[in-house]
Amino acid sequence: MKHTHTSARLIVVALAIVTTAAVLTGCAPGDSRFTPDDPVGFWMGLWHGIISCLTLIIGIFSETVEIYERNNSGGWYDFGFLIGATAFWGGGSRGYKHGQRRRGRSEREEWEETGRKVEAKIKSRIRAWADAEPEENWTEVEKKAEAKLKRIIIEWAEREDEPDETADTSGTGNTDNNP
Repeated sequence: MKHTHTSARLIVVALAIVTTAAVLTGCAPGDSRFTPDDPVGFWMGLWHGIISCLTLIIGIFSETVEIYERNNSGGWYDFGFLIGATAFWGGGSRGYKHGQRRRGRSEREEWEETGRKVEAKIKSRIRAWADAEPEENWTEVEKKAEAKLKRIIIEWAEREDEPDETADTSGTGNTDNNP
């Protein structure tokens, strides 16, 4: 008894799908009433976009049903078709953004971790260069580094008669002064 009830339900669902498809594709692209003398415009383009998935499936089995009406008014039909297809079928943007968000978080976390590592290395090297203690307050380290940098720049600026140690005097493009 249960098997008969399930079969009857399946038949009703199948008939409903076929009926719905027939009603929806009654104005499907490829209909003989659409001619070059009387092309379809924006509103039919919108409708054809909405039913495009159904007409694709039906068009596989029928040579009279197409996805896109060839006898159309041009840009306005195309615009309507595009709006209908993307508005009704979603255009895939939701899935794309969801995937981007998911990937974006892990990428963002990875970049933040890399940034923290780079910052720690730079701070460590600045501490060593400024002769600061490892546990010294960063504000004090900055002051020491700034004072040392100023001292080095002033010393460099006052050595006008000496050649620049980093300048390329050999014409080889080598600024390390190594042959």
